[in-house]
Amino acid sequence: MSIRRLSRRSVLAATAASTLAAVLLAGCATNTTTAASTGDAAEAPGTGGTAIGFIFVGPKDDYGYNQAAYAGSQAVAAAYPDLEVLTAENVPEDDNATRVMESMIRKGAKIIFATSYGHKDPALKVAAANPDVVVLQQGNLVDGDVPPNFGTYFGTVYEPVYLAGIVAGKTTKTNKLGYVYAFPISQTLDNINAFQLGAASVNPDAKTYVVNTSSWCDPAKQAEATSSLLSQGVDVISQHQDCTATIIRTTEAAGAYTVGYHADASELAPTGWLTGSEWDWGPLYTKMVRTVLDGEFTGSEYNANFRVGLKTGDNPFVQSAYGPAVDEETKDLVEQAKAKISAEDGSPFAGPVVDQAGTVRVPADTIPDYQTIESIDYFVDGVVGQIPSS
Repeated sequence: MSIRRLSRRSVLAATAASTLAAVLLAGCATNTTTAASTGDAAEAPGTGGTAIGFIFVGPKDDYGYNQAAYAGSQAVAAAYPDLEVLTAENVPEDDNATRVMESMIRKGAKIIFATSYGHKDPALKVAAANPDVVVLQQGNLVDGDVPPNFGTYFGTVYEPVYLAGIVAGKTTKTNKLGYVYAFPISQTLDNINAFQLGAASVNPDAKTYVVNTSSWCDPAKQAEATSSLLSQGVDVISQHQDCTATIIRTTEAAGAYTVGYHADASELAPTGWLTGSEWDWGPLYTKMVRTVLDGEFTGSEYNANFRVGLKTGDNPFVQSAYGPAVDEETKDLVEQAKAKISAEDGSPFAGPVVDQAGTVRVPADTIPDYQTIESIDYFVDGVVGQIPSS
């Protein structure tokens, strides 16, 4: 778990004064303080550093979540060549993450990206201990007031997953789709439900069979889960795992179809790749860094639980390229659906949405907001399998 130094040409000479930043931390109850109230931009949280840090929960070459985040870090390195980009792979979601982030700060980082869902608590701890450092946490949410040097961010992951569900629903011959997922957190439930809703929108007979691995990356469990789905007649498999290669390779070897997740892994399934959903973090990462370096982070849209989706036109979670098995009719259906869910009155979860028990969870003519969708704790009708009890 080493820290790597990347893309350094020169270092910034300016140093940050922490006195006023500490006053901000003590005196700001919410994230409404503007940059102007911090005085000189050089005194604002996140400014004056010589490096930017990124921590990843897994390896940078996992054909998945961490590979996509690593690619985003390299976009930052290219955009800001005068700053070092420090990266650390395989950082656990515990106090080890705190230790690694503190090490990066000692090496000059005043901006830290904690890129895993489970890095939230260590990230908040580091932000509280270092009011002159901006810590950005990927994928989770902060309840209540957001500290002035902290923020969470994510894309609306379920939107391209819904579109991929349409492709799966049109492709399946058995009407059995498979979904291998890690933990029953809202993000995974959102994705499974969106996938099923997309498939059912074009194929009412399609059902999504789910298997839970209780791990973000355990190749043995992934292979077992995939084989189990294939043995039940599933012929299209998707996933919500950090590392994706094992599931894709196993599916391809069985002659079934793959819907990818997190990163472009089409090279692993030259025959069975349909499409997928992947992160394009570079543009968002660089915008956030620019806001911090300009001394305008506190009170900005990023000093909050920031979410961005198709309705804004710059969702960092995008649809992957199509594979050879996808016909033009299916592509047209996807484009029509994309336009529909991108409209102000559109959503993959536009009501009515009914759960497995037949209970209406989203009434007709209702468009749930992002916060409501990120609080989903049920499977929709058409999903086969139960949410594990805690």
